[in-house]
Amino acid sequence: MAASSSKSMRLTFVAVAAVLASLLHPCTSAEFHRKLSSWSIGKVTWYGAATGAGSDGGACGYKGAVDQPPFSSMIAAAGPSVYNSGKGCGSCYQVKCTGNAACSGNPVTVVITDECPECEPGHFDLSGAAFGAMANAGQADQLRAAGVLQTQYTRVQCSWPGVQLTFVVDAGSNPSYFAVLIQYENGDGDLSAVDLMQAGNGAAWTPMQQSWGAVWKLSVGSALQAPFSIRLTSSSGRQLVAMNVIPAGWKPGATYQSPVNY
Repeated sequence: MAASSSKSMRLTFVAVAAVLASLLHPCTSAEFHRKLSSWSIGKVTWYGAATGAGSDGGACGYKGAVDQPPFSSMIAAAGPSVYNSGKGCGSCYQVKCTGNAACSGNPVTVVITDECPECEPGHFDLSGAAFGAMANAGQADQLRAAGVLQTQYTRVQCSWPGVQLTFVVDAGSNPSYFAVLIQYENGDGDLSAVDLMQAGNGAAWTPMQQSWGAVWKLSVGSALQAPFSIRLTSSSGRQLVAMNVIPAGWKPGATYQSPVNY
């Protein structure tokens, strides 16, 4: 995940949290969709630098995007029920803290970019920046000093105005193997399935496999024929097609954007 010092810090907070509070009824991904816009009780800790993005990219593979707009360090690591083996990457939650004098009571929106394997359902490990954003003006350091906080949280729709749906081709891709990081999906924010369609007569949709985090891959025995269209299916079943988003002559490591989004 992050560097060893950040991970150690996060584990320390989690250990303290386990002593101070016990949570919650388990929530599955389907339950989060049913509870959209309703509030549940949870807790938060924080990791990484006090005003930083928690990690240097996290288990979703977003890399340097975590501390750049639109994520802007407002990120969270989630436990297995939300991270969902990487299929929860990109989903958005609002979190507001209670029970501490430094809490503003105003919700902040975070995006799932990382995994917290030891976090129980309802426990979000926030970046230092996101944790501090829940504080009254001028009291972010005081709030971070608490280490663990009781919170309310809810699943919300993601909205990235002015930002295009983005496809970052994995550096290890080659003519017969294609892998891509997908980011900045509006709406559900996460993906349950991705399909690719090559160019040419008789072309059909071929399911891609999740490689890890928000990276999806397709490996075939012969050269793939670009341009590629990519079909996304979100966790609520909504589909979106980015036609010919990967052009002929694509390059490993290159970034391509789509004018369409959810």
